[in-house]
Amino acid sequence: MKNGLQKFGKFLSAMVMPNIGAFIAWGFITAFFIEKGWIPNDKLAGLVTPMLNYLLPILVAYQGGKLVGGDRGGVMGGIAVVGVIVGAPEYPMLMGAMLMGPIGGFVIKKFDKAMEGRMPAGFEMLINNFSVGIFGMILAIIGSYLIGPLMAGILVVLSSGVDVLVNHGLLPLAAIFIEPAKVLFLNNAINHGIFTPIATLQAQEAGKSIMYMLEANPGPGLGVLLAYWAFSKDKATKDSAPGAVIIHFLGGIHEIYFPYVLMNPVVIIAPIIGNACAITFYSIMNAGLVGPSSPGSIIAFMSMSPKGMSMVITFLGVVIAAGVSFLVASPIIKMSGAKSLEEAQAKKDSMKAESKGGAPVQALTGADVKAADIRKIIFACDAGMGSSAMGATKFRNRIKSLNLGIVVTNTSVDNVPSDANVVVCQTILQDRAAKSAPQARLVTLNNFLADPSLDVLYDELAALASGEPAPAAETPAAEEPKKEAKKGVLIEEGIKTGLPSVDKETAIRAAGKLLCELGFVNEDYIDAMVEREKLVTTYMGMGVAIPHGTSNAKETVKKSGIVVMQYPDGVDFGDEKANLVIGIAGVGDEHLEILANIAGSLEDEELLENLKKNADVETIMKTFG
Repeated sequence: MKNGLQKFGKFLSAMVMPNIGAFIAWGFITAFFIEKGWIPNDKLAGLVTPMLNYLLPILVAYQGGKLVGGDRGGVMGGIAVVGVIVGAPEYPMLMGAMLMGPIGGFVIKKFDKAMEGRMPAGFEMLINNFSVGIFGMILAIIGSYLIGPLMAGILVVLSSGVDVLVNHGLLPLAAIFIEPAKVLFLNNAINHGIFTPIATLQAQEAGKSIMYMLEANPGPGLGVLLAYWAFSKDKATKDSAPGAVIIHFLGGIHEIYFPYVLMNPVVIIAPIIGNACAITFYSIMNAGLVGPSSPGSIIAFMSMSPKGMSMVITFLGVVIAAGVSFLVASPIIKMSGAKSLEEAQAKKDSMKAESKGGAPVQALTGADVKAADIRKIIFACDAGMGSSAMGATKFRNRIKSLNLGIVVTNTSVDNVPSDANVVVCQTILQDRAAKSAPQARLVTLNNFLADPSLDVLYDELAALASGEPAPAAETPAAEEPKKEAKKGVLIEEGIKTGLPSVDKETAIRAAGKLLCELGFVNEDYIDAMVEREKLVTTYMGMGVAIPHGTSNAKETVKKSGIVVMQYPDGVDFGDEKANLVIGIAGVGDEHLEILANIAGSLEDEELLENLKKNADVETIMKTFG
């Protein structure tokens, strides 16, 4: 249930977070130009209602539809939500957008899948355009007559519940749920699914809402970090706390303090009480923000405060939360024999992986297949194009010396052969893998190149090789014919070295743009590469990432191609840095030999280090080509 809520919260966050800038723009316009704003202006205040009632819901619905059904799904979501808006014009339909966007994406995705292979030649554009128009119209009508009134009713009930809590002084009790939820990565489900829609409705009517303040207040976490800084007995923890304070309080990255709570779970009492006191103070003072504070830094928190004395009240609430949290946490930390920060960080990383659709280590599930019965191991990813190919190559090389005659190959997760004994896949794909190969044992992991679950499998096979005869394989891996890389899959123009560091999406789009410029793909493939990264990371380990499109984007590939982008200072892929970002577009298996060469180069640490930071175009071409 926890994992389900985490994934649900992540999905809600994925709809809202890309549009936070629009929410902030609306918040600033509200704060500045409404009648009670900083510089009242009737004309500019006229922007508030259209942005709230139309722009924000359409943006959220578009993003939700795009997450499910790509660009066509985004258009479907935008059309569908307008029906919801018309069906309940007196309410901002953010909740309706969060529902209708994904529904629109789902409908068009199912239609496109049903039409695969059945599209009459020459009618593709006609069918694609009319399908979105017809289904979008139907959903807009359903939204107008059914979903809009339903969402309005739900919003009224939730708002009434909040009013009851406020009127009876019970709102501070929300802290009992909010603070543990943050540590468990469930805050997105609460914040974006409930607080933001209700707060937006309240802000429309009153110009501000206390609901924006419940989860974003940086004070509770600040108090915990200050207590560890002052009283921790562990030197590493004590020394790390000042840096964490800056990241949390000024940067707004609240998850930096989660490991400090996990070191001693009793400490969670401190932010609960601290936040409850702050909420009580805010309730008494009739405080509120004009828009969402994202990220939850003191800078963003204060910038969303109304003018005048309200800014002082907002700041005092942060001080109260931090002070109470510090006072409660201090004796707990003094008396505790806490775990090390490293242990807590590892626990946090495992929980974070679960919240993002990843998995804890050592996931071995599926059919009960013994090591002695293994004849074929399949590495499976979404498209069978990149990560699984490299993972299979590296593991094949790893077990070659065991002489077990086991075939190791790769495929897409939906096309696992029936004779597979073991399927290795990322955790988010395990349900699809189990459906595709119910007879196989599943090994689920986060990293195809270096994951503890693969070590467990290897140890079993190594133990078998040392004490038992090797099973006879139908086609020994050593006898597999060598695949020849098609000429032109990697060309010198597709290699860029010495690039300055950029963010992950920029690096992925740069690789996609180069694939497009070299004639390997069309422009739609670039967005598909970004969408693939949202599904599960393409970071392979050892400083290498291999971004590529989703399985649904294969039709946008004109011919097989690979581009190599070298970033000596690295690109952040989550908690890891990739120095080689290798963009892939594959038709059939024409690109697999190059991937095999890339995987092989990872065995030589000195060569790999040179390829990542110093190698020129000629050296990379010679190594990979």
